[in-house]
Amino acid sequence: MNFGLEGKVAIVTGGTRGLGRAISAALAEQGCRVIACARSEPESLPDGVSFAALDVRDPDAVDALVEKVAQQHGRLDIVVNNAGGSPASDAATASPRFAEAIAKLNFLGPYFLSRAAHTQLKDSGSGSIINIASVSGIRPSPGTAIYGAAKAALLSLTKSLAQEWGPDNIRVNGIIVGLAETENTDATYGDAEAQARVAASLPLGRMARGEDVARAVLYLASDASEYVSGAWLNVDGGGERPLFLDLIKGG
Repeated sequence: MNFGLEGKVAIVTGGTRGLGRAISAALAEQGCRVIACARSEPESLPDGVSFAALDVRDPDAVDALVEKVAQQHGRLDIVVNNAGGSPASDAATASPRFAEAIAKLNFLGPYFLSRAAHTQLKDSGSGSIINIASVSGIRPSPGTAIYGAAKAALLSLTKSLAQEWGPDNIRVNGIIVGLAETENTDATYGDAEAQARVAASLPLGRMARGEDVARAVLYLASDASEYVSGAWLNVDGGGERPLFLDLIKGG
């Protein structure tokens, strides 16, 4: 499927591993010039993807990266704010420093990059910002409360920027990713048996994969979604089953 992205320039944060790597690869396969950002360089990258070291929590570094991309490529069309995550942490004992770091990574970092990229995206005439959020931002997130709150803030930012920057021909959308398979699946969900139980609990019978999220990014980056802005696109296989339904049955 051709999404008409040939020759466009894209920045993907957290673009060297997991969901971000799949997004970077998919954009490159569509003919985009992709700059995948992370704090450390990976051993390998998908074909057509270049690397740039970046800590999205540092606004000066973010500004410098966007300026460099603009100088090297002459344009910027797509920004995918994918970098994020959080280790488990009890909200009552999490340190202020920890809370600040998680909020910066998952909320302020995407804002810093979107802000830095505004002029270039406006000049492209059809800029697209895609914020990778999480179901943790739309339902309780015990054990990762700060992360969930930051993702909720990111979703709010998505709608506000869509209205504020729409007149600049910049579309801003969010993807709400459900339970997903990544290189950290074992640490997140347990062993293969536990993962199978989790997958079976979802309406489509499996967790999200990188390519599922990547295809949603391609749609939102392309002219196929030219009138879609401020949207939250759920990529969650139908969503998590409410626990009370099983309790009612005595299960």
